[in-house]
Amino acid sequence: MPHKTIHPESWLPAKGYANGVLTKNGVLHIGGQIGWDANKDFVAQDFIGQMRQALSNIRDIVEAAGGTVEDVTRLTWFVTDKAEYLASQAEVGKAYRDVFGRHFPAMSMVVVSALVEDDAKVEIEATAHLQ
Repeated sequence: MPHKTIHPESWLPAKGYANGVLTKNGVLHIGGQIGWDANKDFVAQDFIGQMRQALSNIRDIVEAAGGTVEDVTRLTWFVTDKAEYLASQAEVGKAYRDVFGRHFPAMSMVVVSALVEDDAKVEIEATAHLQ
């Protein structure tokens, strides 16, 4: 089998998608993560709380594959409220560093009109390269 599905053990099953796919050459593709926990419950209604949880989910998937956040090479952010993001820069930086430390991969941010989960304010995709 050329690819391996990555799913943290404590999480509810993913239905119809994979949270992570590890290729045979060590590239880990992480599907969009939102601000819900292992039980698929939102931990917060605010942008910062959801962002922190989405990043924590990415960290958990990378660790389930045997890596660390330092292996993450790309993050793509989808946000529903640009003004809320821009008004929270100090909190964004703190929440980011709480999860990823001072590791800053290539990043893009896209403002979208909505996400599939109605309560989601942010969704983050990631790519990591594991040794």
